[in-house]
Amino acid sequence: MARGKVQMRRIENPVHRQVTFCKRRSGLLKKAKELSVLCDAEIGLIIFSAHGKLYELATNGSMQGLLEKYMKSTRCSVEKQADENHVQESKMEVKMLKNEIDVLQKGLRYMFEGGAGKMSLDELRILENNLEVWMYHIRSAKMDIMAQEIQLLKNKEGILKAANKCLQEQMEMQYGAVNTDQTMANIPYSLTIQNEIYQY
Repeated sequence: MARGKVQMRRIENPVHRQVTFCKRRSGLLKKAKELSVLCDAEIGLIIFSAHGKLYELATNGSMQGLLEKYMKSTRCSVEKQADENHVQESKMEVKMLKNEIDVLQKGLRYMFEGGAGKMSLDELRILENNLEVWMYHIRSAKMDIMAQEIQLLKNKEGILKAANKCLQEQMEMQYGAVNTDQTMANIPYSLTIQNEIYQY
């Protein structure tokens, strides 16, 4: 008499469930041993019962050795997958950069050789975006240079102020405070120019 097909669902009766667990566990361990002997395979089997009891089988060595081998194998496969992903990403990036270079070269030809109608709308949009980015960088560089020049002029102004003050003090010491107005007409031409630059 043939057995009926067993439905794959949890056995509600705890006694029947425990009996089924013991039978199937023994059958599973037996099959694993047979597979190991017949096919010269390394098999590691770990089973936890519903009560948390551990059953394990390690053929051809210890469970620790099998676990280390498993970890090494999965690590290698993960690293290999990561390398493949990195290569794929690099290829995509190279392809993207080549396309961008092609569009930019085409845009340069369009601008300098007057090739009207030789670029598509998408290519013109890409060129326009790149031109906007370039203009932004050019303006930023220009503002940096202007800020540096302004700072240099401020430094120069400070130096001229200090020189002017020093010269005025020397004149006051030489001619006295009373004769300062009379001697202002006799100030050398270079000092007058420095004062004009300072006032500017």
